[in-house]
Amino acid sequence: MNPGLTGLILAGGHSHRLGQDKALVRLDETGPTLIERVAAVVQPLCDEVLVVGGDPARYAFLGLPLVPDVYAGAGALGGIYAGLCAARHEYALAVACDMPFLNAALLRYMADQPRDYDVLVPRWATEAGGKGQLYTPKNELAAQTLHAIYGRACQPPMRALIEAGERRIIAFFPQVRVRTIEPDQVARFDPTGRSFFNVNTPAQWHQAMGQPSS
Repeated sequence: MNPGLTGLILAGGHSHRLGQDKALVRLDETGPTLIERVAAVVQPLCDEVLVVGGDPARYAFLGLPLVPDVYAGAGALGGIYAGLCAARHEYALAVACDMPFLNAALLRYMADQPRDYDVLVPRWATEAGGKGQLYTPKNELAAQTLHAIYGRACQPPMRALIEAGERRIIAFFPQVRVRTIEPDQVARFDPTGRSFFNVNTPAQWHQAMGQPSS
């Protein structure tokens, strides 16, 4: 059995494209906020859950520890770094606050993998939650870096990149041990990649509202 795992909910960013704090939007008027949906999936998997970045006053209602950024303006890479600095455990599961369809079984599968890695990251190269259309992945590895587990060994190369002005998460991967969860493995739990759908724009928000919760 693996030792404990810290959960990091990344709540930084300015939500410029959505026009309001994406962590606090809802898919229906009476339902939970996106960050509450994320926390509900992550908490049973992790014995410590931290909310990283953003305005602490906005997320105090969650009752979770709030971790400020170590490097202002360092993006998601900086958020993961700050979370690892604050984490009680050697490994941390990092997810974005705007992912309404996280799959608990897939995350459990990842958490249960032998920890012979510094990064464990799924790869998915079709439209998340869609009908299988090809899309341009966010990076050349099609790595879902905001749905991944990171170890403390990542901190030194992360810090070096941030201080050099680099913001791409995959830029430090050549310096650490990376294991991937390949698309066929992901599909065993999540055939359409809904797990990786996030809400960055009004169109994505409306698309999420039109999908079943599970």
